[in-house]
Amino acid sequence: MNHSLKKTSSIQTRKTLDRVFQYLFMGAAILSASFIIMIIVVIASKGVSPFLFSYEGYNSITGVQTLQPVNFFAFITGKQWLLGPLGGSSLYGIGFAVVNTLIAVFFSLFLTVPVSVITALFIAKIAPPKISMVIRTVVEMLASIPSIIYGVIGLGVITKFVSWIGNQIGTQTAAGLSLLSTILVLFMMTLPTMTAIAETSIRAVKKEIIEGSLALAASPMQTYFKVVLTSAKSGIFAGIILGIGRALGEATAVSMVSGNSFSGVTVNLLQTTSTLTSRMLLGLKETTGLDYDVRFSVGLVLMVVILVTNTVLRKVMKAYGNLDES
Repeated sequence: MNHSLKKTSSIQTRKTLDRVFQYLFMGAAILSASFIIMIIVVIASKGVSPFLFSYEGYNSITGVQTLQPVNFFAFITGKQWLLGPLGGSSLYGIGFAVVNTLIAVFFSLFLTVPVSVITALFIAKIAPPKISMVIRTVVEMLASIPSIIYGVIGLGVITKFVSWIGNQIGTQTAAGLSLLSTILVLFMMTLPTMTAIAETSIRAVKKEIIEGSLALAASPMQTYFKVVLTSAKSGIFAGIILGIGRALGEATAVSMVSGNSFSGVTVNLLQTTSTLTSRMLLGLKETTGLDYDVRFSVGLVLMVVILVTNTVLRKVMKAYGNLDES
């Protein structure tokens, strides 16, 4: 009888503990979600205002005047950041920065993806244990370096390198501030993230799969590139998505090396460019009113760009990688 009571009590205790942990996990999930909701609400409330309300502005000719709401379509498709108050309206445009952001990010991917995958493969399967440990530690340290440090390196080293390239081919640059500098800085910043995630995924490939490939007379390199990387593609895709997210959201380092042009789509690697984040950051503390709120509108556009980009990448990942959406 006592044994039965003890068993019943033990079961009830476990159920109580399970319930407590369920509530703790639920609380942690709600807390995490609340931060996301708070960010969306703040940015959306500020970002939508320029398209709905009038603001007071100043014109050097007419003095203080009422500025009508910003035209949303002109804002999204605009080829110039600010045309200035004109006839009671304030004309802003961000379309060029959206395109420039995507150009810089996807150009950087062409460098980052192959280098990160090869580095991860070397760390996980090829390098001797001691060398592997050293390189992994270096990658982890690179991932923890603040973005301002990358910006300083970009401004002090990369821009000088880009300026030297311009001099060699007879092209003048803005002291090295350019699309190429932006791409190289994003390459440095996203490389550790992609490498770390890819390396973890490659290590998770079962030994039986590798041994089976080798037993079928495949060479080690054939096994690594055709079997191991194929088996680890889920983690590699996840690393790419996280890397793109960091690249799209990077502000400080990009603003330091991009040149922050005010207009035009840039495809010339040696010309200055401008991204959504640099548009938001530039002069943010020196402005008020409409010019301040419209930067939240840019943030809203950036969030949509990130959401759409991640959604497209996940669709590609599912379609071409035969991966589950999880």
